Amino acid sequence: MLAPWLELPSVAESIAAMSDAADLDLKDLGTSAGADDIKDTAVTQPLVVAASLLVAAVLDAAIGLPEGAPTAGHSVGELAAAAIAGVMDPVTAVGLAARRGRAMAECCRTTPTSMAAVLGGETDEVLAALEARGLVGANVNGGGQIVAAGPVEALTALKDDPPGGASRVIPLSVAGAFHTSYMAAAETDLASAVNSVITAEPTRPLLTNADGSVVASGAAYLGLLVRQLTRPVRWDLCMAQLAALGVSGTVELAPAGTLTGLVKRALPDVATLAIKSPDDLDRAREFIADHATTQLPDDPSDDRTDRRTR
Repeated sequence: MLAPWLELPSVAESIAAMSDAADLDLKDLGTSAGADDIKDTAVTQPLVVAASLLVAAVLDAAIGLPEGAPTAGHSVGELAAAAIAGVMDPVTAVGLAARRGRAMAECCRTTPTSMAAVLGGETDEVLAALEARGLVGANVNGGGQIVAAGPVEALTALKDDPPGGASRVIPLSVAGAFHTSYMAAAETDLASAVNSVITAEPTRPLLTNADGSVVASGAAYLGLLVRQLTRPVRWDLCMAQLAALGVSGTVELAPAGTLTGLVKRALPDVATLAIKSPDDLDRAREFIADHATTQLPDDPSDDRTDRRTR
């Protein structure tokens, strides 16, 4: 994940600072560690946020992140998005990701739960069917994908008998039922951790997983991010907001691919680029030049938004 990026200037120094904040050797975990070493959510979360922010820094230095371009993250990716929007510094974001991951891992050990992807079906019908079975639509990802979360037994029954309209149910290899009430203790822990974080106001439109809206206050965004641990991720609404803002192209930071796939299905007219290695930087330069031509208005509700180029 990190090996090719570490060959670039200043990346090794940045990952060292992030490792200190996370109390983990992120350099080793992102280069030579095996799958068993990084599958623990206490490791995965800070590693993913660190990778995204390292790539964001490289991209900004080499190309420049376009001013006014919206940013959004999925689940723990909201911490990376917050740092890119200037709400907090990258090292703080990685430290919070580590605290978040450890707290959520502890919740998973306390009560055995899991998650499964439900493919197909109408959103409201699938969510109602999940609720009837004692499950939660923890990730409403759009593009015909909802991730169900809850007790293992209920998920097994769901796989054997998918809700009406769904084509299949795919069990996921995760530690537990993220974004449900099973993460209540982690929410309390993270709330305590953010008390010492000094936030700034976002420097670009920053979308929340709560409902896809643009949040203008750094402190408010941090509060939403904490509460999101026990609430569903509405990535479908985030993508709808990107469309409403007039976005014509999206760039996904490493480790990339999943969100790009969702955008392709939900927003087929929007161009996409997934940055997976430094080899993608030349393509990113051309992509950004093509799609970042005008700064979006300060007020995302301004009715001029749909008349602006991106």
